[in-house]
Amino acid sequence: MRNYLSLIKFSHTIFALPFALLGFFLATLTEGISFSWRLFLLVLLCMVFARSAAMAFNRYLDRDIDKKNPRTATREIPAGVISAQAALLFVIANSALFIGVTWFINPICFALSPVALGIILSYSYTKRFTYLCHFVLGLGLSLAPIGAYLAVSGGFDLIPILYSIAVLLWVSGFDIIYALQDEDFDKSLQLYSVPVKLGKQNALRLSALLHIICAGIILTAGYLLTQSYPSFEWLHWIAAALFITMLYYQHSLVKPNDLSRVNIAFFTTNGFASVLFGVLMILDIYF
Repeated sequence: MRNYLSLIKFSHTIFALPFALLGFFLATLTEGISFSWRLFLLVLLCMVFARSAAMAFNRYLDRDIDKKNPRTATREIPAGVISAQAALLFVIANSALFIGVTWFINPICFALSPVALGIILSYSYTKRFTYLCHFVLGLGLSLAPIGAYLAVSGGFDLIPILYSIAVLLWVSGFDIIYALQDEDFDKSLQLYSVPVKLGKQNALRLSALLHIICAGIILTAGYLLTQSYPSFEWLHWIAAALFITMLYYQHSLVKPNDLSRVNIAFFTTNGFASVLFGVLMILDIYF
């Protein structure tokens, strides 16, 4: 179990899960909809199965690449801890479980589940042919808030869509930062990434621009919340301020000539940003 949790980097679920929960609880504000433990559990299971399938598929597909990269050679498949066949079976099982769980949620989620699965699995191919691979990853994680909202309400709404766009920009931006570590390796294997295309300095500038736009969308969504739901008071503004502060802080950690703190910027900073934002937003919804 420990090996499979490591394979899928289960701890990284912390990035999208708070936004999925935010989408879930926002939907409970809709008239005639109340909190349901059954539905809450089903949404959590969807998150776990979908992400597990996507991460395991990425590790399966990249196993030969990972074996050549000193930074990733110790991952479970190239290191022989988990066989490629076992990883592929794990992907298939989690994909089937994800689609199966959506059947118990509502018809629209079940109908869209193959589409969602296709998006999150396709990311693993993209660095072989497009510099936009970071945005495909962002798109995959951005399905969390709108998907959870759809599971509860059965429909779409502007505010969760805005949060999904914010997640897309946020994740794309920090994945560009993370990809700085492999610029030379990616060039040697003719793989695609923004750092390969633009270089370290311009890649960081693009990442910063994406996060600036993300901050603007977070603030816009917060304003619309206060207009739609007068009960929202000050917690969501604190949530937005902390999230934006964390975005700024991660950019202060990474320089084109100093990547020693990339992991802090990637995991610690973004993990805190997501959790604090999600918790404070949900508290504002209920208190």
